[in-house]
Amino acid sequence: MKTLITLSWRNIWRHPARSGVLLAAVMAGLWAGVLTVGLVNGLMHQRIDYLIESEITHAQVHHPEFLAEGYSWLYLPDHEAISDWLAQDARVRSFTSRTLTDGMLQSPVKTAGVRIRGIDLTTERQTTNFHENLIVGDYLDTDIRNAIMIGERLASEHNVEIGNRVVLTFEDVENELISASFNIVGLFRSASADYDQRNVFIRSDEFNALLSETAVYHEIGIMLTDQALAGELVDELNAAFPNIHAQTWRQLSPELSMMVELGGVMVVLITVIIMTALAFGILNTMLMALFERMREIGVLISIGMSRGRVFGMIMLEAMMLTMAGAVGGMILATLSINYFKDRGLNLEMFAEGAAQIGWDHIIYPSLAMGEYLAILAVVIFITLVASVYPAYKGIRINPLDAARDA
Repeated sequence: MKTLITLSWRNIWRHPARSGVLLAAVMAGLWAGVLTVGLVNGLMHQRIDYLIESEITHAQVHHPEFLAEGYSWLYLPDHEAISDWLAQDARVRSFTSRTLTDGMLQSPVKTAGVRIRGIDLTTERQTTNFHENLIVGDYLDTDIRNAIMIGERLASEHNVEIGNRVVLTFEDVENELISASFNIVGLFRSASADYDQRNVFIRSDEFNALLSETAVYHEIGIMLTDQALAGELVDELNAAFPNIHAQTWRQLSPELSMMVELGGVMVVLITVIIMTALAFGILNTMLMALFERMREIGVLISIGMSRGRVFGMIMLEAMMLTMAGAVGGMILATLSINYFKDRGLNLEMFAEGAAQIGWDHIIYPSLAMGEYLAILAVVIFITLVASVYPAYKGIRINPLDAARDA
């Protein structure tokens, strides 16, 4: 084996320029591929984490028909009992109750449909970080009566600013139409322009005073100590309270769940595409090296080297050359990912388009050890496949024909 390794290494560097070009190509390809995977991975994780921590939470509880209909009279039954149950569960890190309904926002410019979100200021801060999206003005903890916080984009469309008034119109729990004036105290900007256009925030106590004689809540958002516990918690909630419908974040947002499932597939797919392109370079290099050494290989077979060892030598050359480039590419990619992991890659030129679909333009790449190993496994597999044909051609050499053709 030591002899085969020595021969393979020397054969690689008989033509340093050719081997160097292939080595550089493998390094550049793996660097670009791994960095791309890291960026895609980071983008997906950021989207998932943002939606969970600022809006969806790990689990939510609703009236069974509320998500489909959205009417204000479809509020949660047994809200106090559910809150007590959650407060005593050690798996629950925090939870918040929200009063929601669809309505109309009217300004001097126009009228638009919005989702009105009545929130509890204390528990909402403890459960989500949406308050961090405030960019101008005050949060809802101001002393101003009937305060409202709206999206920056919605404010621009309605040509309103902090200090202006808007009118919200909605149906109360008795199916009566209600209108009330609210004072704009703050503007927010989230990762999704569509969300900013369609959602407004007010205080739940003021909202409840307009909706019903008693406090009603349509949604409970729950953050857990570990998101893996969401499934069992939801099952227990649904069993304990048959008149409600509890769901995990995966059930609430199937597209996020799909992103998680596709994460691992994306790693392998991008690596396969890049390595398949590089495989043709490996195949070409090994065939050229083989044709230049026909007489030499014929002599080795003549003096007693088995065709199996010739096959192994050629395969070993390809593996050594590719793995050297792969290690270099992995090191460069790891350094690049570590550099951007904390600083972020700012794609500001795509900021407006990214906001339209709810993505952030600053990407923090990430790659787990398992994903590095998956990429390495793909590299080894593609290299072996690309080397089989040159190695097969090598063992088919006839020593007499090789000597005659030399």
